[in-house]
Amino acid sequence: MPKVGMEPVRRKALVDAALRVIGDHGSLTVTMSDIARRAGVSPALAHHYFGSKEQLLIETVRFLLRQLRNDAVTALREATTPREKVSAIIRVSFQADQFAPQTIAAWLAFYAEAQRSEETRRFLVIYARRLRSNLLAPLRSLCAADAAERIAEGAAAMIDGLYIRQSLKSAPIGITASIALTEDYVTTQLARIGGMNQQHQARDQRHESPAESIALHRRGICRG
Repeated sequence: MPKVGMEPVRRKALVDAALRVIGDHGSLTVTMSDIARRAGVSPALAHHYFGSKEQLLIETVRFLLRQLRNDAVTALREATTPREKVSAIIRVSFQADQFAPQTIAAWLAFYAEAQRSEETRRFLVIYARRLRSNLLAPLRSLCAADAAERIAEGAAAMIDGLYIRQSLKSAPIGITASIALTEDYVTTQLARIGGMNQQHQARDQRHESPAESIALHRRGICRG
C-alpha cells in the first residue's frame, strides 16, 4: 500500500508526467504505463490513484486550469486600474510556464480530444468563459457594454490564436511579441471608441438649440 501522506505528492508527479509525455507525443495517444514510467511509479499505482488514463488526463486539464486561475487572481489583485487589469490578464495568458513546449502540446491535444470527449470539452468551455469574463469586467469600466463585449471577444481570440501559433515551430511568435500585439489591439480599439465619442459630443454641441446655448452660457460653461 502507498505510504500515508504520499498520495498528493504522487498524484502531482503523475500529472506532471502526463504533461511531459503528452508534450513528447504531441497527442493523447499515450498509455498509463508511459506516464507511470515517466513519474517513476508502477502502472498499478497510477491506476490506484486515478482509476484510468482518462481520469488522469481530466485531472491534468484541471491542473492547467487551476494554474491559470491562480495566476490570474494574483495578477488582478496587484493591478489597480481597469486598464492595468486587462494588461494583467494578457500577461498571464502568455507567461513563460504557459509557453513551455510540453504545455502548448498538451493544450492542443486537449482541444483535439474535446471533439470526442464531452468532459474535456466542458473544461475547455470553462477556460474560454473565464478568459472572456476576466477581460470583460475591467473593459466595462473603460467603454460601453457592447464595445466591451466586442473588445473582450477580439482580445480572447488573439490570445488563443497567438498561443496556437506557438505550435508552428518554424514560425513562432515569442512572449513579448504576443503581449505587444494583443495590447496594441486593445489600445487601438479603446482609442477608436474614445475618438468616436468625442466626435459625437462635438456633433451634439454643434446641433444644440439656441435655448440650450443660452442656458449653457448663463451657467458659465458655454464654449462659444
